[in-house]
Amino acid sequence: MTNPSEQLLKTKLGAFNLQRLPKRPLELLRAWDAADEYLLDTVAETLPALTKPRILIVNDSFGALAVALSAFQPLAFSDSYLSQQATRINLTENGLSLQQVQLINSLEPLQGFFDTVLIKAPKTLALLEDQLIRIRPHLTPNSQVILAGMIKALPSALWTLLERLIGPTTTSLARKKARLIIATPDEHIPLTHNPYPVSYTLENTDYLISNHANVFSRERLDIGTRFFLEHIPIKPAIRDIIDLGCGNGLLGLMAAERNALANIHFVDESFMAVASAQDNFTRAFNQKRSAIFTVSDGLCDFESNTADLILCNPPFHQQHTVGDQIAISLFLQSRKVLRKGGELWVIGNRHLNYHSQLERLFGNHQIIAANAKFIIIKAIVKI
Repeated sequence: MTNPSEQLLKTKLGAFNLQRLPKRPLELLRAWDAADEYLLDTVAETLPALTKPRILIVNDSFGALAVALSAFQPLAFSDSYLSQQATRINLTENGLSLQQVQLINSLEPLQGFFDTVLIKAPKTLALLEDQLIRIRPHLTPNSQVILAGMIKALPSALWTLLERLIGPTTTSLARKKARLIIATPDEHIPLTHNPYPVSYTLENTDYLISNHANVFSRERLDIGTRFFLEHIPIKPAIRDIIDLGCGNGLLGLMAAERNALANIHFVDESFMAVASAQDNFTRAFNQKRSAIFTVSDGLCDFESNTADLILCNPPFHQQHTVGDQIAISLFLQSRKVLRKGGELWVIGNRHLNYHSQLERLFGNHQIIAANAKFIIIKAIVKI
């Protein structure tokens, strides 16, 4: 179990108790990293000198930056519902008002100009590119732009992207394997057209699939999804199907095609993913069929015993952290939401050992199909 001291973030701006989402009884990870600490200690020396600075925080993992800077009433810009929920929880846990931080999602328009922009390096350069293009019109030559990340998560292309879209950069010394990149806005750099969402035609269909910047495998069908699509079941009596962790919604889309009478639910914690799924479903069925689209912490918003089939390609990473905590959380939620006799279908890399987790949680599992890399497993609610 995490030592209580490991939940306490100590910075020059104060000390704050922080927790991660989804919650785990024996949490082994902190809700911040050394890059958060480095960034907060750096801006603590400059922000007090500014009069009511307007601060934009981007990709705050679990609210560490927003909570520590809440006295400045920052705006927090994120594609993650879990990040937003964690920020709300951590503000409350530290006796801070929710009104001290304005939370907006990755597809909402920004307003006005910002004195300081603090960015945590995201997992994908595409998301950073999209964000920088959205942020650029809201900078002045005097705006301070600082990107923070662990050195192992800062590819050289990141510097190129910052210099192309924002302006010249300088790099800090490393501290605890973290580094800061400071970009100076160059007003001579023209505003750039946003290339996202991108699209492709789904193979063997006429479906045009569009994908926002933070959608996995946004430029082509990934091989795992291709394998899963070959095995989407046809169940004429089924009532409710959930595409859990839907991404661009291909599993739910094909499930809808094969189960004409079912209600289809698309769920993801990424605002961009759910927006992509909605675009793709609406275009495919041309308003002739409806579906429900939910940005949420998995199935937290679903009542018990309300689904017959859940299709899930669970993520095996959270930001830059690799692990099975997200998958296990989704499996537990699925067991609660499925009706008696309901089925959870999961695909994963063979080495991820999902079959043992499903056996432990459901008391059963069945291998539907397998190839050299992937395995599709079914678990049934029997009680």
